[in-house]
Amino acid sequence: MPSPLTYSHKSIYYPVTTDIFTAIAQPDRRAILELLATGTHPVGSIVEALQLPQPAVSKHLAILRKVNLVTVEKSGQHRLYRLNPQELQAVHAWIQTFERFWSHQVSRIKERAERLARAPKTS
Repeated sequence: MPSPLTYSHKSIYYPVTTDIFTAIAQPDRRAILELLATGTHPVGSIVEALQLPQPAVSKHLAILRKVNLVTVEKSGQHRLYRLNPQELQAVHAWIQTFERFWSHQVSRIKERAERLARAPKTS
């Protein structure tokens, strides 16, 4: 039985937290953030675009609001959700710590591709 501090979607339990890293660890929440990066959306638009149940989208949005990744404004009967990209700066800064590990690999792949391109072709 899950603890009261968990949220279930598709029988997988995720902790509900105010930690931005835990919030973005859930794939559906990342998909919502990617969609909101394209502009402001009402809940119905998010539900339709991601093919998720409306209650699940609402719960994900509540978690994203709790960590300030998303803001909401009322427009008539609709609530419009917007990405708050400034909050992702901490995540970006932390990820940059590890960039050297993959940038080195990309450089090696590029060097090999260039070496293969220069090599004489044999039939």
